Amino acid sequence: MFSQLTDLDLRLIRVFLAIVDAGGVSPAQATLNVGQSTISTQLATLETRLGYRLCERGRGGFSLTARGEQFIEAARGLLSAVDTFGMQARNVGRKLVGTLDIGMIGHTPVSASARISEAIGRFRARDQSVRFSILVRSPGELEELLLNGRIQIGIGYFWHRVPSLEYTEVFAEDQFAYCAKGHPLFARAGDVSAEEAAQHEWAWRSYPLPEAESSTTPQNVTAVADNMEAVAMLVLSGHHLGYLPGHFASPFVEQGLLAALNPARMRYRVAFHMVARARQHRTDIVEAFIDDMKAAHPPQGLDVDE
Repeated sequence: MFSQLTDLDLRLIRVFLAIVDAGGVSPAQATLNVGQSTISTQLATLETRLGYRLCERGRGGFSLTARGEQFIEAARGLLSAVDTFGMQARNVGRKLVGTLDIGMIGHTPVSASARISEAIGRFRARDQSVRFSILVRSPGELEELLLNGRIQIGIGYFWHRVPSLEYTEVFAEDQFAYCAKGHPLFARAGDVSAEEAAQHEWAWRSYPLPEAESSTTPQNVTAVADNMEAVAMLVLSGHHLGYLPGHFASPFVEQGLLAALNPARMRYRVAFHMVARARQHRTDIVEAFIDDMKAAHPPQGLDVDE
């Protein structure tokens, strides 16, 4: 067991995490740029230092032990703290130093992405040395990451409100009902009634969509998905109808692969929010970025995707 952490221990821990991320000792060779025997020796050295086995490897494949699973979280936390300390030490005297973890939904409208980029530009103009980490997840995952502290800011669609989180609307988009070229309704797309469309099979989101209820909520849902790419795939099969953002569906419409069923009636508008923990739990870095996001998204200028 570690009695005193050394530079060697940190190197060995990084090797172990590289193995985990690669999915095994052999795949990690490309990442670490060393041979398999060297990696195996380093892993064995770390296990000896710890006093317990981290993973099983051999003909049965690579798998983590129960202790190995627990060690991953501790190891990632340690290396993150080391990196943060190094950044802070190099930038003593600067106003904002640290990391900012942001989670976003995928395929935001171009206008919305431009506003977020503008906010990042505003932030970078500050007296700061901050490392950005941006990941893309589904709405449910973003909320979970916010609540457990893995990210500080989430940008996406959130269908309910958690008391411990604060929500600021930043943009909106219109969603329309579509059918694909091979669907029976394709020839009459544009003037299909909601009642007729409801008789066909639909692909729907796996999470609640209160905004869609005022337009139509099909009862004949035979497929669900948690992201627009999966819904699009189901609709493009020619078997399902489904709602997609106008900006996302536009390339398929231009190619003659999709058509809106009834743009005037079968549509709904979704508001997207920037979400963070309550003010008393936010760092100066988070506060500064929120201010820059609000400056880039004035209330009277919210983008709406048509």
